[in-house]
Amino acid sequence: MAIGVLIIGDEILSGRREDKHLPKAIALLKARGMRLAWARYCGDERERLIATLRDCFASGDTFFSFGGIGATPDDHTRQSAAAALGQPLALHPEAEAEIRARFGAETTPNRLEMGTYPEGARIIPNPYNRIPGFSVRNGHFVPGFPVMAWPMLEWVLDGELAALHHAEPYVESSMWVFDAQESHITALMQTVQDQFGVTVFSLPNAHAPGGRRQIELGAKGEPAAVAKAMEMLRTSLNTLGFATEELAGA
Repeated sequence: MAIGVLIIGDEILSGRREDKHLPKAIALLKARGMRLAWARYCGDERERLIATLRDCFASGDTFFSFGGIGATPDDHTRQSAAAALGQPLALHPEAEAEIRARFGAETTPNRLEMGTYPEGARIIPNPYNRIPGFSVRNGHFVPGFPVMAWPMLEWVLDGELAALHHAEPYVESSMWVFDAQESHITALMQTVQDQFGVTVFSLPNAHAPGGRRQIELGAKGEPAAVAKAMEMLRTSLNTLGFATEELAGA
């Protein structure tokens, strides 16, 4: 199952805030033997957000959306998710209970708005302030504040998505190749990729010590196939006269 993230907010696109969700999502997935397939950013423009969410839902991929689920005029995520699915918003009874427990006599219609989600949604508990996020179809929606969003992301990963932990045998392995240009190794990369059914990648290092030409060359995919691919790459490169140096597997 492919997993993506959607990060929402004008403050990210304008540079007023630096996005921290993408690296955190990658780390939390990696710790569970999972990996990110895609990431998208979108501002607080209702029609564009509706179109973006429509694409995310239609992809069939599991995705996490960060930001815009509050009840201020610049929050459009709940409404856009409902519009993208062609469903009305409705006050979720569990969300209402959480909000009333949080605010008591100070519960207002505006605060209850934060518990309105597309019909059929499931709540994501918020351990920080009890204002839930929600899941609907293949999307999981959490606030933009890391202190809330990241525990909520983990709750979904360790609950609804727990069966996906380490479900896909997958490794990445790489090595340094010295004094080669990518054009010298392209044919070898293609041969190894075709033979072992892995993805072979190269990442030139423009800041190598002493200005020496240096490429990170590696393979990713099923562990046994990656091991065989790396051995063939190493042997072939040494035969061609290029020095190599191992890097830790990712």
